[in-house]
Amino acid sequence: MAQKKIPSRQCIGCMTSRPKKELVRVVRAPSGEISIDLVGKKPGRGAYLCPSLDCLTKAKKKKALERCFEQPVPAEVYEALAAQLAEAAKEAANGKEE
Repeated sequence: MAQKKIPSRQCIGCMTSRPKKELVRVVRAPSGEISIDLVGKKPGRGAYLCPSLDCLTKAKKKKALERCFEQPVPAEVYEALAAQLAEAAKEAANGKEE
């Protein structure tokens, strides 16, 4: 049987290609709202980040989200993303323990 192709995406912070399941999707909804897409099915333009605050910091420094979403991203969004990434990292750690 043929190997199933594993989709990979590139982190906009560290520019590393990783399997899609290992990355966190940040989405800009058609309304312009920016949030984390934990399921990966929200409609809108998506960008991928490693689940670490380090990659979010790098993406903020090089304005990668602004380039991907073609709109300015307010500081409040970065703060909310940092909080959501920290929460997602905790959930991932809890999931690995079980």
